[in-house]
This record gives sequence, structure tokens and C-alpha cells, in this order.
Amino acid sequence: MTDILNSILAINPNAKCTINGEDVNNITWHDNTTPISKEDILAKQKELQTAYENNKYQRDRAEAYPSIGEQLDLIYHAGQGGDAFQAAIKAVKDKHPKG
Repeated sequence: MTDILNSILAINPNAKCTINGEDVNNITWHDNTTPISKEDILAKQKELQTAYENNKYQRDRAEAYPSIGEQLDLIYHAGQGGDAFQAAIKAVKDKHPKG
């Protein structure tokens, strides 16, 4: 889950605050930071969490792709055709399609 601080910083990147116990009811604002309402913080937290969940395929693909070195080796050994490289990338994209 996205934490409260990241939610606050998504709303105001310059915000200065302390959060006790990851509790939206226990925020101390510093350096004349304009307080952000609890409702706005929780709404932003939900929005960020949804975006994170919707992009799971991107994280799965990043882990599944061959390393850059392996990709370059596939391209080198394939010559100009690049069939092995394209097949390896397509296999990952097929396994982890966009949501």
C-alpha cells in the first residue's frame, strides 16, 4: 500500500511534515506547510494504490525480460534478422500483457 507521506508529497512535493504511526489523524505540519485535508490525503493514497496495481504487468515484465547483456548477445548472434531477440521479448509481453 502507498504510505501517507508519498500521498502527501504527490499532492504537494514541497510539504514538510511528520507522521506518527502512519496515522492520517496524527500529522504535524512544519515550515509553514499548508495542511492538506485527511480526505484529500486518503483519496490520493487510493489513487496511487490503484495506479500501482494497474501497472503490475510493467513490474512483471521488467523482472522477466532478459538482461541487457543477454538481449545484446541475442541481437549479435542473430545478425541482422534479430528473430531470437524478437521472440524472447514477445514471449515476455505475451506472458505479461497490458491490463
